[in-house]
Amino acid sequence: MTDMFQTIEASDPALEKENLRCVTVKSPALRGRGDVTLWVPPSQTIDTVLILLHGVYNSHWAWSHKGGVHRVAQALLDAGEISPMVIAMPSDGLDRDGSAYLTFPSGQDVEKWIVDEVPAIAHLAAPSLHSNAKIAIGGFSMGGYGALRLGAKFPHRFNSVSAHSAITDIHEMANFVAQPLSEYLACAPIEELSAIYWIRKHCGHLPRLRFDCGVDDLLVEGNRALHAAMEVEGISHIYEEFSGGHEWPYWQKHVASTLRFASQD
Repeated sequence: MTDMFQTIEASDPALEKENLRCVTVKSPALRGRGDVTLWVPPSQTIDTVLILLHGVYNSHWAWSHKGGVHRVAQALLDAGEISPMVIAMPSDGLDRDGSAYLTFPSGQDVEKWIVDEVPAIAHLAAPSLHSNAKIAIGGFSMGGYGALRLGAKFPHRFNSVSAHSAITDIHEMANFVAQPLSEYLACAPIEELSAIYWIRKHCGHLPRLRFDCGVDDLLVEGNRALHAAMEVEGISHIYEEFSGGHEWPYWQKHVASTLRFASQD
């Protein structure tokens, strides 16, 4: 795996706190540097990697330093509610206000970065991670869109998918970014930019899938529509609604569901 990256820079273990580790690599997929924050609990054996994707305007540090996910994970681990896992929190390529985890015509392959390179970085950063560790993916907002779409597009790579307050249609990106929607629509045929397209295409062998949304979230109708479409077609999933809006207090509270879901067999 070391051959995948031309350069690898990792934080000094003596200076790390709360089991958070930072890694920067020269990424072939991104054609430049890529950053990942990882939570690596002390353990002799770890058999799960959870890739957590951030939303627009954010970067690799958002889930830890705005969401406190590592503290939630530690509390659940101490309580015996989850097994030890590595949480890998990558940047999204840092293109535009958000990349939507798409591959742009310019050649920056964010999909390959997330699907192939981030798991490799997790193994480099956590020697105790089992070579055949299962991979889960989750995220919020734009990261929820990335988790749903990539999880369904590459079902052989992931064991589970969990999304919070997800963008479910690429047109919803216009609610959040300053760039014209046309830049995102140029990334792939329109149908392939939809999570439901890949969910339908691979409905016979999808990862376990769950998603939730706050009832006061501007994206709730899209989440309801996705749930309804999957219900009609008999596609197994869990969908939940809770009080709250499109905000960090909601994601801080409900990320525990993603951690538990990723920990299940």
